[in-house]
Amino acid sequence: MCEHIKAIDTNTRFVLLMHPKEFRKTKNGTGHFTNLSLNNCEIHVGIDFTKYEEINAILKDENNACYVLYPSERSINLNEETITRENKQTVLFLIDSTWPCSRAILRASKNLDDLEKVSFTHSKSSTFTFKEQPQDYCLSTMESTLCVLELLNIHKSEHIDTKILENFLLPFEKMVAYQLSCNL
Repeated sequence: MCEHIKAIDTNTRFVLLMHPKEFRKTKNGTGHFTNLSLNNCEIHVGIDFTKYEEINAILKDENNACYVLYPSERSINLNEETITRENKQTVLFLIDSTWPCSRAILRASKNLDDLEKVSFTHSKSSTFTFKEQPQDYCLSTMESTLCVLELLNIHKSEHIDTKILENFLLPFEKMVAYQLSCNL
């Protein structure tokens, strides 16, 4: 799958918060692919990030505008509003885990749960066909990241060529095709 990854540069800093179960489960999951596909991205593994020095340093840096991608009634919908702040580095925390584990990470990590939430609306269905999603609107980490990048491009927060974005999911698509071929 790695031969299909073409890392891209972004203005936005992506911080993947990976649940330990997700980290142990596989090294070719969508969180790992997302990390490898974005040059301005990093992974932190854990559940409770409240006392996690590296995360708190990001949150306390006055040059950062920090958000967590997570749907809520009060979340900023990227389809309607930008999160870019003048003279601030946009930092977007992405939780890479199952939905129940994502909620557990937010409950345990008060410092992250206090952040403004960001979401988006879409009409896409996940192509993660061998893994069942709890709801139709649920996407994998990599699919969600693509939606965010497309919307940030619309807001002129990012300037990523559409051809590059069209190929962003290629390693993910190859992984799905491989998994499906193994199950035949």
